[in-house]
Amino acid sequence: MSDPITAGAVAPDFTLQDQYGRDTALADLRGRPVIVVFYPLAFSGVCSGELADLSQRHSEFEELGAEVLAVSVDSVFALRTWSDREGFPFALLSDFWPHGGVAEAYGVLDPRRGVARRGTFLVGADGVVRWSTVSPASRPRDTGEYLARLREHAGA
Repeated sequence: MSDPITAGAVAPDFTLQDQYGRDTALADLRGRPVIVVFYPLAFSGVCSGELADLSQRHSEFEELGAEVLAVSVDSVFALRTWSDREGFPFALLSDFWPHGGVAEAYGVLDPRRGVARRGTFLVGADGVVRWSTVSPASRPRDTGEYLARLREHAGA
């Protein structure tokens, strides 16, 4: 298992399909900050809670001009079903094939389990990672911390 990329590194570019089968490229979002949230699996308990919190606070990210991208190894079809059920206002991206390739590029693929670890990366408008964190699979992350780091980065 490789180490997660850290602040100061250029964020690995990627193009993944969202829950509607549309391509989403990190490079296309240059000029605005992006929160890239890797999570193990759709429909799982901790992941559901984390994404529900991101959904509830999504307007705060929008106010700061940030894009939220949630990434898992689930198929587009599973993500669409989950998104339709939960009404997530952000893109759920499928890192299905090559399996976990983007998670691996960010250093958060758990090859033993075949899923992403709970890694979060704040990518600045210039494509450079400004902050990152990785949490144990059993512990939910704090969306408030994402917002605090985003505000700090934006000077807000």
